[in-house]
Amino acid sequence: MSTTTTTHENGQGLQLQSDNVGALPLLNRFIKRMRLEEFLRKRVPAGDPRQKLEPAIGLLLLLRNIMISRTPLYRLGEWAERFDPRLLGLPAEALDYLNDDRSGRCLDLLFRADRGTLTTEIVVWVAKEFDLDLTQLHNDSTTITVTGEYPDADGQPAHGQATHRIARGHSKDYRPDLKQLLFILTTTADGSVPIWCNVDHGNTTDDTTHIATWDTLHKLTGRPDFLYVADCKLASAENTSYIDQNGGRFVTVMPATWREHAQFYEQLRTSEIPWIDVLSKPSARSKKDTPAIYRGYEHPQKTSHGFRVLWYWSSQKAANDRTAREHRIESVERALQELRERVGQPRSRLKTIEAVTEAAQKIVSEKNAEAWVNIQVETQEVEYKEQMGPGRPSANTPYRVRKETTVSLHWQLNAQALQDEAATDGVFPLLTNDRDISVKDTLVAYKHQPSLEKRHQQLKSVLQVRPVMLQNHLRIEALLFVYFLALLTEALIERETRNRMRKLELKQIAIYGEGKPSSAPTTDALIQLLDGLRRYRLVDKSGRVVQRFYDEVSDAQRVVMRLHNLTAQQYMSAAEEDVGRG
Repeated sequence: MSTTTTTHENGQGLQLQSDNVGALPLLNRFIKRMRLEEFLRKRVPAGDPRQKLEPAIGLLLLLRNIMISRTPLYRLGEWAERFDPRLLGLPAEALDYLNDDRSGRCLDLLFRADRGTLTTEIVVWVAKEFDLDLTQLHNDSTTITVTGEYPDADGQPAHGQATHRIARGHSKDYRPDLKQLLFILTTTADGSVPIWCNVDHGNTTDDTTHIATWDTLHKLTGRPDFLYVADCKLASAENTSYIDQNGGRFVTVMPATWREHAQFYEQLRTSEIPWIDVLSKPSARSKKDTPAIYRGYEHPQKTSHGFRVLWYWSSQKAANDRTAREHRIESVERALQELRERVGQPRSRLKTIEAVTEAAQKIVSEKNAEAWVNIQVETQEVEYKEQMGPGRPSANTPYRVRKETTVSLHWQLNAQALQDEAATDGVFPLLTNDRDISVKDTLVAYKHQPSLEKRHQQLKSVLQVRPVMLQNHLRIEALLFVYFLALLTEALIERETRNRMRKLELKQIAIYGEGKPSSAPTTDALIQLLDGLRRYRLVDKSGRVVQRFYDEVSDAQRVVMRLHNLTAQQYMSAAEEDVGRG
């Protein structure tokens, strides 16, 4: 079977063969540096000797596909035919028997493997090879929605491995109609590189996952004193006390339900807070925009467990809070005005004070504006004349006077409540047990959390995680491990590229359409930039390569190759002559 995408023959008996190169040489360099094939061969041995596709090779093929094309399993062979099989780590004959069933068997073998040990070995090596800083780690979770019922996914062990319930829960994708799994990810502050991933039951709550995650990170790093940063679900007495008592450090958001939160808000409304300036960040949108200002204040009173409470005011958050409140008030008043017009209609069913009050309070409650809007419902008697008897009215027609009680709706904004609310705009609290970390450094540490959230976004939007149409739920869990490896590889390429740009004092690369530059290129943008590169061979009738030539490399593509110590010739000839594969 031909391994090329196109073949043309001229009158002299020479064939022109071509295949895609794309981003594979760059991706392969990182796969080799990460030693993924070595670790997979060690931990995921072939099961059935009749298995033609070696598990390590099949799984790395899935990894490359996820990062480059996101092709469904049943079209994997068709996708692979576009490339020289050597670029995919495949023997030439493998293209003849690539199919979704053999790929699925690779996932079966991965599920049965010790994925915990495999992850540890990969991460420990990667941290050493890429000199990752593991002193500050960030944790967060997201939900992976699953299409299909999978009735066997009940959390019972299978093949000696734990499994997880695919169940309905609090969907972070706002899809309560679909079942899900919980995907828990931990990244470094250094480049937001994923170093640990765990999958849990679909209806697991975040607050119950932190102790097990922290224990794993403790073993992985070999030390307890790394700074563990997470959202407010970490801030339970059980979680924070466990980390503190075991020598760990944490930073989290103090929940609004805590007594200290209400007390400080009351202090904000009644007295001046001695804020100190801690940080100024330029606008991410435009240099002309006003920079974001942060002020901090450490409350002198610690929590009952002796943890520090650090309060912050953000100019950006203050503006967002004010705008959100104004929108809510406008929405409430618009809805109340519509209700008032309905009440005044002759055929309105809202005829009593109780009915109108209930409808108005429902509007205010749904908008969470009870403290800002005062509802008033009044009644009044209206007199009107009614003709006595039939016929056309005349000067002598008798009338009787009727009285009817009508209901009217009024509302008024509570100025004092709005003033009290405005006093808390832009304010949020952080909780830490670290006695030495400064007010500024605590904020800086927490500000890395959105970088982890972007990894979740990349998992869903860029890598398009979609565990559907798989034969069983065990393959879903194995496939999510491959997605973790894809996230890890993507983050390392991104980190290495940006570090090299800083080292070479290269401020930006023109990687987008119409030559638009980027000062912080993502891996997906690099892959898109390199996509479409092809190489060609003139082959005689005996199969001998008479001549090789390649697509012309653009200036931006050449810059990316140089950042990774590759010439255009080395990049385009990768795997042909083992040039530039180190």
